Amino acid sequence: MMTRIVIVDDDQHIAELIEVYLKNEGYEIEKAGDGLEALKLIERAPADLIILDIMMPRMDGLELCKHIRKTNQVPILMISAKVEDMDKIVGLMTGADDYMSKPFNPLELTARVKALLRRANYKSLVTEEDVIQIGSLEVDKQSHTVMAAGVVIKLTAIEFNILFLLAKNRGRVFASEEIFEKIWNEDGTGSNKTVMVHISNLRDKIEAALPGEVIIQTVWGVGYKIEK
Repeated sequence: MMTRIVIVDDDQHIAELIEVYLKNEGYEIEKAGDGLEALKLIERAPADLIILDIMMPRMDGLELCKHIRKTNQVPILMISAKVEDMDKIVGLMTGADDYMSKPFNPLELTARVKALLRRANYKSLVTEEDVIQIGSLEVDKQSHTVMAAGVVIKLTAIEFNILFLLAKNRGRVFASEEIFEKIWNEDGTGSNKTVMVHISNLRDKIEAALPGEVIIQTVWGVGYKIEK
């Protein structure tokens, strides 16, 4: 079965450019010109990955991302002409897995897509059964689920991988750059803000399920760890 990617961008030229490169890699492509049109495509048939522009009519990319994340943890690559760090942070806080600024190199975008799909297809990489208990939190690598008091906490693939990395190495402090290199498999230089946003999202979800219970600790000036 072909991997299905939905491109959501009101700039037809950019959408078609992305389509050409990804079709050459063997992916099935569908395009939408705004968030509402994209929702119909996604509801009709699930996507394996979504490439999402921020600035669009009717429903913009941020609103669409929020809507998707209510029920779906599909990998989302956000693209935007906005280049400020705060725009990237807002995109990641909304639930995107990765962010690229326009104009972008189509070959780099293709590489980012492949990396996101590799991380999402975790089941093919699982070689052992691992269930880690951290206080009231249960992290199951085999099923790729996190539970608190019997209730599933919905995490993105990246959020789960960060949590599992820290849980598997309890007591060890990981710098942001090291977390980025291990999870993204890319050079971690300048990755502090990206990792910080994903850690923040992860903490918010855990806090919502386990009020008052601190799972991920910050070691100021060094990085992050799980001690329990």
